Amino acid sequence: MFVSGSSVGIGDRPERAAILHADLDSFYASVEQRDDRRLRGRPVLVGGGVVLAASYEAKAFGVRTPMNVRQALALCPNAIVVPPRMAAYSQASKQVFEIFRDTTPEVEGISIDEAFLDVAGLWRIAGAPVDIAHRLRARVRAEVGLPISVGVARTKFLAKVASAVSKPDGLLEVPPEKELEFLHPLPVERLWGVGEVTARELHDRGITRVGQLAELGEEPLAAVVGPAVGRHLHALSWARDPRRVDTGRRRRSIGAQRALGRRHRSDEEIEAYLHGLADRLGHRLRTARRVCRTVVLRMRFDDFGRATRSHTLPEATDSGQVILRAACTLLATARPVIHERGGLTLIGLSLTNLDNADTMQLSLPLQARAESTLDTTLDALRDRFGAGTVTRAALLRRGEGISVPILPD
Repeated sequence: MFVSGSSVGIGDRPERAAILHADLDSFYASVEQRDDRRLRGRPVLVGGGVVLAASYEAKAFGVRTPMNVRQALALCPNAIVVPPRMAAYSQASKQVFEIFRDTTPEVEGISIDEAFLDVAGLWRIAGAPVDIAHRLRARVRAEVGLPISVGVARTKFLAKVASAVSKPDGLLEVPPEKELEFLHPLPVERLWGVGEVTARELHDRGITRVGQLAELGEEPLAAVVGPAVGRHLHALSWARDPRRVDTGRRRRSIGAQRALGRRHRSDEEIEAYLHGLADRLGHRLRTARRVCRTVVLRMRFDDFGRATRSHTLPEATDSGQVILRAACTLLATARPVIHERGGLTLIGLSLTNLDNADTMQLSLPLQARAESTLDTTLDALRDRFGAGTVTRAALLRRGEGISVPILPD
């Protein structure tokens, strides 16, 4: 799919659509189909108890992530379920990002399977941005063997929407003079920040398309969704997004989660999984030389509802014990709600308000933390022998869970 047209300036806008959003299609499933010819053209589910990825052949039956595998098989009985191979996905991601960085130094990774690329400075040496996008797609297909969709636009928001509209395995350019023509007919769910609740509120007022939201105006919209969200959505509905591709951005939060399935889990079992998540995140935090101020507990209940609890620490830390203590306190306060709502099907932990470890203020007396702490010793063992080398006794028969490949923290 391709929107053609000459590029012209609009006010103070850049003259050309020069931001690319590149997004690998059904990444995990595509790697499995690439590596096993028998899976090509067939519905594939990657996961165990929960679908981590589904091929487009499976998505055509209504399968979505993170759906329960049994529910997915009810929708698509012929689907082939394969266990995840995280090392293969991590290697494929590294190969694709090498192509991104060989295309332009201006790369902002969003996740292991998507990134923004700014190619505005390459016009004279590499041609028009849409031509660069064509070559990038061809290289990813030829060198890594994977399909990738690319959106080309003036802003990051429009580039991401364009790549989503072009899927699977497509390319879409949105020239500046055709931005609103492209954007306004789309459903409001395409706007960043419109989730299920906001979409329902808008639909109840007859607003289903971006153009309708744009015509509503900022003040009436703020009365529906609140001032901050209203201002944000109104700006996006008129294609206003001043953010540039940020090559130096560091992760604002890190998180991990564990799917528990529908089987009843005891309080002790849930707490054991939380311990494992805290250990994993603490290791990531220290490896990246970061510290956190806020610990967030995320829960999905048996009735499919979700809830979060958070606690902000008095000072930033990378201590595993401090993080675990905060997480366990949050879980203890949430336990009555968990029982009331039939238990958990997923538990997650996030560390937010991150900062660089070298900015952490030392407490009195002014001495740096010793290097011979338990955290440091366990980190060294995991770095040398693997994440599962040392684990808590409570997790011995339950496992560490799946460690999803991520961009560097």
